[in-house]
Amino acid sequence: MSALRKVLPGFDPRALALPGILVAFWALAHSAGWVDTRLIPSPLGVAETAWHSIFAEDFLPGLWESLYRDISGFAAGALLGIATGVALGLSRWLDAAINPTLNAFKQISLFAWLPLITSWFGYDDGAKILFIAASTFYPVAVNTFEGVRGVTPQHLEVARVFRFGRTQLIFRLLLPAAAPRILTGLQMGLVFAWLATIGSEFLLANWGNGLGNIIIHGREALDAGLVIWGLIIVGIVGSFLNRLARRAENRVLKWQGAAR
Repeated sequence: MSALRKVLPGFDPRALALPGILVAFWALAHSAGWVDTRLIPSPLGVAETAWHSIFAEDFLPGLWESLYRDISGFAAGALLGIATGVALGLSRWLDAAINPTLNAFKQISLFAWLPLITSWFGYDDGAKILFIAASTFYPVAVNTFEGVRGVTPQHLEVARVFRFGRTQLIFRLLLPAAAPRILTGLQMGLVFAWLATIGSEFLLANWGNGLGNIIIHGREALDAGLVIWGLIIVGIVGSFLNRLARRAENRVLKWQGAAR
């Protein structure tokens, strides 16, 4: 446990309780014959599959490709979402002109856009990154908009007293004041981006590599152990990204509190 805490500062060993119980029940069900052992492998069998998969030559390149798509799409969607949220929050005219359309598009499942995306951009990384960026955009834009609109009149009065220009108003007042909501949107966007990354690799599997391909190969080979391992590694990487986002959020909010 101490080694885990050194590698992952702030790690709580209690987080292993539920996974441990689930693995123990899984092993018991397998050994007792409660499941079809020809279809459902044992935890040890999945561990052996994971060991061979990790040392396969395509594992690290696939991990890198998934992270590259995720980070690229998240960055593009987050920047556009923040810019859109600030613009709509500052301008009542833009809010009235654009927000209804955005709200209508928000009701359409992003997976429904995939046929159009593939028709226009094919199946390569460009289409996948666009899909990931679209998944990130909405939560970031909505939270940024709410954060900007939540700035108090007292803050705006201070900006008028100091005669802030538009750039100063945005970067010295609105963005710092709206930081908690923006960071909430970014964290949600990161979660949606990772889900979209694996979804795009699974549904647009005609080109490239990625962690989603582990699940695809397991399905095609009728190898449940490989499918389970793919789900596990996807969950681990997603949890790690979420943990990084939480640490970054805590640092920014701590800095904001100190500045105040």
